[in-house]
Amino acid sequence: MRVLVIDDERLARQELKKLLKKHQEIEIIGEAANADEGIAMINEKKPDLIFLDIHMPGKSGFEMLEELDDVPRVIFVTAYDEYAIDAFKVNALDYLLKPVEPKLLSSAIDKVFNITTTLDKIPSTVDKLTENSQIFLKDGDKCWFVSLKDVRMFESEGNYVRVFFNNYKPLILKSLNNLEKKLDDNTFFRANRKFIINLSWIESIENWFSGGLLVKLKGGETVEVSRRQAARFKDMMSL
Repeated sequence: MRVLVIDDERLARQELKKLLKKHQEIEIIGEAANADEGIAMINEKKPDLIFLDIHMPGKSGFEMLEELDDVPRVIFVTAYDEYAIDAFKVNALDYLLKPVEPKLLSSAIDKVFNITTTLDKIPSTVDKLTENSQIFLKDGDKCWFVSLKDVRMFESEGNYVRVFFNNYKPLILKSLNNLEKKLDDNTFFRANRKFIINLSWIESIENWFSGGLLVKLKGGETVEVSRRQAARFKDMMSL
């Protein structure tokens, strides 16, 4: 597993790298001292996993993740506990407190391997976010790592997009048009000007007014496929 270490404290980076060298399955491919360096290295080296400090000068670890289109797996490293952990302990995100304990580091690495083994066997589409990609979402003081296969739809709300997964509906600052360009259109379909739906979440389809279609998703939502998009939709779904 190819790993980057991102932390503004040089001694903390050195100590973590020393501990990681004891894990033969880990290959350290670089380190960064701040968020901007981290973004550049992630885009260049495409790591499988990053160890990321939360509190750094300039951008925080959270803010860095928000700027990434395709987020690698992350183990957070922080000198703070309760208030920071509460912010990202949604969806069982991994975290380590400084100073890092070797046993907890081993446990976190094992957990990442166990969670992602199946996904690693499936190739992804170049430069596109597929259903096997993970994204980082932040809404207020809550954060999630989400596999796109669990996202049933996206809804435009002005300059924001609401993301529907599990029982959550966080808002992210992104336009639906820009998001559409990043999504694999074999999985995600622009139903109309307000909605993009995940085709694998479709439960039923029926004819609707003016030549459109009404799609019901497994989460219970209904979305109208516009007349303009209906022909393409029928072709994709072999209707």
